[in-house]
Amino acid sequence: MARILLVGGNSGIGLSLGKQLISQGDELIQWSRSPGELVDKGAQYFPLDLTSELVLPIDGHLDGVVYLPGTIRLKPFHRITHDEFREDMEINAFGAARVLQLALPLLKKSHSASIVLFSSVAAAQGLAFHASIAMAKAAVEGLTLSLAAELAPKIRVNAISPSLTDTPLASNLLNTDAKRGASANRHPLKQVGTPEGIAKLANYLLSRDSNFISGQVFHADGGMSSLRT
Repeated sequence: MARILLVGGNSGIGLSLGKQLISQGDELIQWSRSPGELVDKGAQYFPLDLTSELVLPIDGHLDGVVYLPGTIRLKPFHRITHDEFREDMEINAFGAARVLQLALPLLKKSHSASIVLFSSVAAAQGLAFHASIAMAKAAVEGLTLSLAAELAPKIRVNAISPSLTDTPLASNLLNTDAKRGASANRHPLKQVGTPEGIAKLANYLLSRDSNFISGQVFHADGGMSSLRT
């Protein structure tokens, strides 16, 4: 049984991952803005406010940390304000770094620990109107590679870089059949991602089955980043 800290997790990929972890008998600690379904299923919950000073609410050891908070801000570059750039960076990149600094002593107590972060296809592909989120997620990928080198061999660090996934965060982009069809057709696999599928990848990266994998960014993006059809 692994002891996993899930940062976020009230919807989408995080909720799916939390359900998977609980169902397989892992101890789940959820650190998020508000309690949700996972608490009813057995997760231990602590409130999180990324805008304030963070204090890790647990002790002991951790076998894994997953950082899920993110943003989708699609605007023309000239209309993005300094505060919006800063907010995207704070939530996606700085928040992850702050949490991991706090969790690191607990991860070091594990015999085999894993960190899973989340990037975006926009970090590696030139997508119009994605300037702010692309900057923030590129920082996440840089953090992933640097920490994977620094924390080896005891702690593995990987990132998942999804394309558009059917989550509440992306609801405005998928709320009509026309939008959903257009989004699916932009991908070589002609579909958008599912929370369950991305969560299974995260679950694998947390598990000891992936103990030979670190410093990788997994492009779960329907082929968008590498295929031309």
